[in-house]
Amino acid sequence: MLTRTIRARFQLWLAFLLVCVLSGFGISLFQLQRVQQFKKIDEELELRVAALSGALRGGPRFEPGFRGEPGPRPAPDSFKRGRDESATTTDFPMGPPPFMPRGGERRMRFGPRDFQVPPQIASLFDETRTNDFYFAVWSFDNSVLKRSTNTPAGLQQPERTIGPLITRKETIGTDRRAFLYTEIGDCVLVGRSIEADLAAMRTFVWGLLAAGLAVLALGMGGGWRLVTHALSPIDDISAAAAKIAAGDLSQRINTAETDNELGRLAGVLNSTFSRLEAAFSQQGRFTADAAHELRTPVSVLLTHAQNGLASPGLTEEQREAFEACQRAGQRMRRLIESLLQLARLDAGQEDIKHEAFDLSCVAQECIEMVRPLAAERQVSILSELPPAECQGDAERIGQVIMNLLTNAIYFNKDGGEIRVCTESGNGSVALSIADTGEGIPAEDLPHVFERFYRVDKSRSRRQGRTGLGLAICKAIVDAHGGTLTATSQVGGGSWFKVTIPRG
Repeated sequence: MLTRTIRARFQLWLAFLLVCVLSGFGISLFQLQRVQQFKKIDEELELRVAALSGALRGGPRFEPGFRGEPGPRPAPDSFKRGRDESATTTDFPMGPPPFMPRGGERRMRFGPRDFQVPPQIASLFDETRTNDFYFAVWSFDNSVLKRSTNTPAGLQQPERTIGPLITRKETIGTDRRAFLYTEIGDCVLVGRSIEADLAAMRTFVWGLLAAGLAVLALGMGGGWRLVTHALSPIDDISAAAAKIAAGDLSQRINTAETDNELGRLAGVLNSTFSRLEAAFSQQGRFTADAAHELRTPVSVLLTHAQNGLASPGLTEEQREAFEACQRAGQRMRRLIESLLQLARLDAGQEDIKHEAFDLSCVAQECIEMVRPLAAERQVSILSELPPAECQGDAERIGQVIMNLLTNAIYFNKDGGEIRVCTESGNGSVALSIADTGEGIPAEDLPHVFERFYRVDKSRSRRQGRTGLGLAICKAIVDAHGGTLTATSQVGGGSWFKVTIPRG
């Protein structure tokens, strides 16, 4: 799977780290921006609250009372309520203001309650703009003293809080407000819509997200390039090893651009491949030399056996001995010829022609040649051979087809059947041979093209087979740049397919 590769794991880990770092950085930057923005808004609100509360304190006056005869103290004319009477601390319909001393020992006098905002303070508010700063001032008896024209409809006086006289802030919907209760219970509130600020923060968030995605893409691209460059020697090593496993022992790993730990590994592997190539070359030479050396004594053996059989007056025992020698010599000669052919194919010394021929014609000729053998086993051969033009060595391919047909006859059941078909497509031609024999066990199927490997060892020896036929077939097909595959089912027969490129 893709996630099991080193490159994919490194990319996933890098992506995780980048996402964590960018998320942490983005959240921190957003919070810092948000705090700074609200701090600026709150400072502006506090400035206006302080200005309004200072102007409000300039109207009412707080004066210490005096000890004297108890009794009501007259109130200013503007505070009279339509009748000629005095106002005292008991005349407040909503109760006495906060912090008013009890017992009448300290009294409070109030100036006119018609609060007017001074021009220098009014300049802090632009009432023509609905989203700008607005204000509202409530008296200690909860009546509205003054409010700006752009104050939101339905604005309620904030709830009084017990505690020090400090400016308090709150966010209601898309409004940010600051309010202060004065010593006598008056309330000053200043607010401002922060909808534009919230929209700017949302834009800032999208900008952070876009920048984060860009950095993530850049980091992932750089990481991919770095990992690809770092792992490219491993790809070279794998490619060289695959070619060597396919039989090209001359392949080596390029170490010119590898000057790190992988370079040392590539050097060790190249040394190992060189020794492996030398060992295989020595083995191939030994096989070829041994086969050559054995050809002469085997020829002498066969000559004497034939001469002995031609001699007159042989007893039955002598004739059987000469015939046994002849059969053994012929079997040995076939083995030697097979070994020599494999040695030449391994060394690339086998003369492979590249001529145009019709695979179906070669297959038909081979079928006609093996029909007598099939008739002995009562095996019928069915063929479907449309034209299949290709290039190669028709004689060598005929050798492959003959070997596959012979195996299909020998390992078929009496009265069985063989189907031979050719087909063309995808720049190649193919020949398939299927039989109705006993099939090949699953554990033996991967080894059928190995040298000297026999599925039914006792039967093969009785028939004088060497176990090199399929190995030679595969070597010939490989020399043509094709493939030879086998599938089988026990009790259901076997199916061999030869595929050869057209060119």
